[in-house]
Amino acid sequence: MSLPAPFDRLRLPLIGSPLFIVSGPELVIAQCKAGIIGSFPALNARPQSSLDEWLHQITEELAKHNREHPERPAAPFAVNQIIHKTNDRVEADMATCEKWQVPLIITSLGARTEVFDAVRNWGGITMHDVINNRFANKAIEKGADGLIPVAAGAGGHAGALSPFALMQEIREWFDGLVALSGSIANGYSILAAQAMGADFGYCGSAFIATDEANAADGYKQGIVDGSSEGIVYTNLFTGVHGNYLRSSIEAAGLDPDDLPQSDPSKMNFGSGGNTKAKAWKDIWGSGQGVGAVKSVGSVEDMVARFEREYHEARAALADKTKYTPWNS
Repeated sequence: MSLPAPFDRLRLPLIGSPLFIVSGPELVIAQCKAGIIGSFPALNARPQSSLDEWLHQITEELAKHNREHPERPAAPFAVNQIIHKTNDRVEADMATCEKWQVPLIITSLGARTEVFDAVRNWGGITMHDVINNRFANKAIEKGADGLIPVAAGAGGHAGALSPFALMQEIREWFDGLVALSGSIANGYSILAAQAMGADFGYCGSAFIATDEANAADGYKQGIVDGSSEGIVYTNLFTGVHGNYLRSSIEAAGLDPDDLPQSDPSKMNFGSGGNTKAKAWKDIWGSGQGVGAVKSVGSVEDMVARFEREYHEARAALADKTKYTPWNS
């Protein structure tokens, strides 16, 4: 589908996903300046009054960039709202987002019509995280503009369905904005997401290994050293299933192969987790795509690599399909 302004001026069809603790103004600003949508969870700004300061900083720095580089304007940014009963900041955070006219709101763990309506009233767009087609239908029925199918292999809270299955089912009935999440960690996977029908790739774990990310050096190196085999899927730490670095679970003195099940009713995003070892402070979220990350560097360098790989993939795909029987 054709993308609404200002989403049609991106360098790449990519959203940097909101990373709990890790995403702050520095990372978001760097992502937007590099030409992709940057985002952060509203809950990262603590205390709540800090959210106003963060949005002021992001808005001013991106406006300054646009004045100085009219030929290469920054991409828009997004704020993630956790719509869950344990998050008692939703109303205050939404009021702050309205003040700054945030262009994109990403909602998770609860679809509420009044939230979608509020964003639409100030001219913004909403996209909602879903792990299956049923939740996708509910989100659109309640007024979300777009969807973020969180497929198997995504970092942090993730579903268990194949991205092929999710995209097939969603595109049977929905023609709006879609950003596909699940092991998006290079330019080839961004193009693959588009080939499956998505408008954007949705990438988080790779950006942990950047200079601008608010992550411990050990966490960044864990991403670089990680691979798909080193990811553990469990609901122990927050009550919702998610993917985490095996090495961080082991460092916390736990056995990744013998983790107990959590009680989902005790889900609590105010505390960061339900166990002594807290997500995301001690237990580090990561998607299965981290094998593509080979070093820690700047956001600009990572996006430049993604861009190069994306165009290489397009050229290679065109060459592969040029002389095939099914293309004659």
